[in-house]
Amino acid sequence: QVQLVESGGGLVQPGGSLRLSCAASGTIFSVNAMGWYRQAPGKERELVARVDSGGHTNYADSVKGRFTVSRDYAANTVYLQMNNLQPEDTAVYYCNAALKTVRFGRMLTYWGQGTQVTVSS
Repeated sequence: QVQLVESGGGLVQPGGSLRLSCAASGTIFSVNAMGWYRQAPGKERELVARVDSGGHTNYADSVKGRFTVSRDYAANTVYLQMNNLQPEDTAVYYCNAALKTVRFGRMLTYWGQGTQVTVSS
């Protein structure tokens, strides 16, 4: 079994900052990409940022220059530093990981339980 455990969400005023963390644990052979998605009420889930095993990153246009994704490869942990948060960033943020549980197994996708980020004055 694999678990993704997130932490760091909360309520913040516009212009503020938050840092999300997500640790993958369980039977893991290797981790490819890890990242963050978000879903606002009435909207589809969307990619926020991801980083692959080679350190290459992708960001949604709406967060470029404000958010930074990073990884601790040894700890199978991904972080999302969010600066200059705005009300439109309000959403449930989900951690995502693509990984193998055994050496010759398939690449599988796992999701965290989600953490609420609310930006409001």
